[in-house]
Amino acid sequence: MQKKRTVILSILQTIIILLILIITISGICSFDSSCSYEFINQYGNHVRLWGAGIYAHDSYFKAPIFIGSDLTILVFVIPLALVNFHKIRKEESIENHIGCFGMLSVLLYYSASLAFGVTYNSLHLLYIALFGICFYSVGIIFIKLHTVSISGKGKNFKYPFTKGMKAYLFMAGISLFAAWLPDIAASIVRGTSLELIEVYTTEVTYVLDMGIISPLMFLTCYLAKKGNFMGYVLLHMIWKVCMCVGIMLPIQTIFQLMAGISIPFPALVTKVFIFVLLAVFAVYFECHLRGKVNFNE
Repeated sequence: MQKKRTVILSILQTIIILLILIITISGICSFDSSCSYEFINQYGNHVRLWGAGIYAHDSYFKAPIFIGSDLTILVFVIPLALVNFHKIRKEESIENHIGCFGMLSVLLYYSASLAFGVTYNSLHLLYIALFGICFYSVGIIFIKLHTVSISGKGKNFKYPFTKGMKAYLFMAGISLFAAWLPDIAASIVRGTSLELIEVYTTEVTYVLDMGIISPLMFLTCYLAKKGNFMGYVLLHMIWKVCMCVGIMLPIQTIFQLMAGISIPFPALVTKVFIFVLLAVFAVYFECHLRGKVNFNE
């Protein structure tokens, strides 16, 4: 059964890499700021569309963000994912499963952002396939780790959970609300759509960050305080997501600046600098915790 699961997971991982290569390269090749045009959106506002490549029908503000995400995934995340995929094929240890779970969770977040956040285009079926495969791959490893959690190995598993880690999870969870909630609250008070909703019907980042990631941080804090094995698993997953976001946001910002988009300083602080700072601490805690835990299967 374990061998069969390994083969299935290996096939899924290979498909994930192939899909991401097609998606990210297509996205990066869409960077051309000279094709934009004006458009009246469903809210009656004048907005500017990107007009080039796979993101032709996305807004001029959002397209560089998507392209920055594509570059980050291609250059930084995929090499890390390949390393983790290779490790788990070579040895199915608990440590390798946790590493693979973290990287697949990052790719799941990315695929969800594409499938639900990008305006419909010719790659939509690939977005759906990537999201579905990432979802089930994460599920397969989660089941494996949960089985370990309820076994003797998981119940006897010990790891340090410091005050700094606890403070980090609380700050990170609150930061997600601090970054996005003011935009929503202001639009509700004004009785208008979100300021940068443009051609979209919702803001998927707000949904994922405030609806899933932030509550997960508080849940992880609770489990880690109890010394629960799954708390350790989720800690590493959250840190990997935070590290990747910390790399991704500056790159997204660079692409926006290259496209001539002006970003106010307060926005840079709340939506970029805070997450870069969280990424730095995530790297520290990742190294600190892993160095103090021995995996004995």
